[in-house]
Amino acid sequence: MKHFNSIKKNRDFQDVYQTGKSYANKLLVMYVKKTDRPETRIGISVSKKVGNSVVRHHITRLLRESFRLHEDMTETGLDIVVVARAAAKEESYKTIESAYLHLCGLHNILKKESK
Repeated sequence: MKHFNSIKKNRDFQDVYQTGKSYANKLLVMYVKKTDRPETRIGISVSKKVGNSVVRHHITRLLRESFRLHEDMTETGLDIVVVARAAAKEESYKTIESAYLHLCGLHNILKKESK
């Protein structure tokens, strides 16, 4: 299994919450902060209000997969924290992926296509 660049420490989450920029839609809230690191890291937060541990881990896996598949499309050197809202528990992978990409577009972190 390949190493996954994720935010694990509470102080890193707090730093992104306090100094990063946030946008939200119906399913997710995304905080983004530029860093000096060469890679982009993601932190995923799913509250107990969303559901039991099975539901929370399912949403986490869907978000992690969305990040992994679109990692080459996003800018590098960012810390991204994604917070799932309660409405996300009934949604399919395609809907959550679409919400994730929508927020990436709002943050302007998708690489420009060079034709």
